[in-house]
Amino acid sequence: MDEITVGDVVVARVEEMHGPVGMTPDQFFPGSPEKAWRDRHDLLVPDHLNPADNVVQVAMQTWLLRSGGRTILVDTGVGNDKSRPAVAWWDHLDLDYLGNLDRAGVRPEDVDVVVNTHLHVDHVGWNTRLRDGEWEPTFPNATYLVPKADFEFWNPANNPAVAGGVNENVFEDSVAPVHANGQVVLWEDEHRIDANLTLEAAPGHTPGSSVLKLRSGGEQALFAGDLVHTPWQVAEPDHNSCFCEDAAGSRRTRRHLLAWAADQRALVLPAHISGHSAFTVEHRGSSFAISGWAPFPRYGA
Repeated sequence: MDEITVGDVVVARVEEMHGPVGMTPDQFFPGSPEKAWRDRHDLLVPDHLNPADNVVQVAMQTWLLRSGGRTILVDTGVGNDKSRPAVAWWDHLDLDYLGNLDRAGVRPEDVDVVVNTHLHVDHVGWNTRLRDGEWEPTFPNATYLVPKADFEFWNPANNPAVAGGVNENVFEDSVAPVHANGQVVLWEDEHRIDANLTLEAAPGHTPGSSVLKLRSGGEQALFAGDLVHTPWQVAEPDHNSCFCEDAAGSRRTRRHLLAWAADQRALVLPAHISGHSAFTVEHRGSSFAISGWAPFPRYGA
């Protein structure tokens, strides 16, 4: 089986790629104790940590939802042909993401809604593709749902510090062309997609970071974006990635949403978790623990 159902919603995972991010755990999660990683090798190796070189590994993937007769993509990975001077391993990629999407039964023109949980480089790349030297929307018939706070924050006209960082060129090649084509809806606080799906603001990682909550048929799921990058953060929720803009806000949001998922017995589906990719959580003292994994296949290599 290549997909699961949550209530009336069909969910599939379309992987763009999986591999190293060029950082050791203490670089990716500044201040994280080595012992905490070492003690959880059974949870992390091989999908999230390469023990040979101690480099963190993550997946780049899209959650594909079919809800209320519409096709919805949650996040769009890194993308092809993009100039990423600060991130060499994502510079000018040539990947078969659209082929993987096709294997899931979806062509670009079939997509009705694209959700960007936030506007980091690895969540908006396939918003556009290069054609005849110009960036055009990859999904010509889709509405792109974009958090207003991130749209304003990552616009270089408002934030010159974007230059030289991991998000250099991202607004120009992956966000602005879709906005110029009239396909972007900017939202704040909360946005209801349909009877099953609601976007909610979850700031901290970026000013506009958000999550997508699915409630259908008595079942619930949380499409968590970058709430966590590896399973390690479930047990260590006070440790942020080096890419979090607001450290205190990230910790508050992570704890709040993990508690919600534990209380609601919701399936958690982050953007970068490899292996089975989806899990449930439970309260464990003042922290949390993964209580079960969903055997989630993928469309991808």
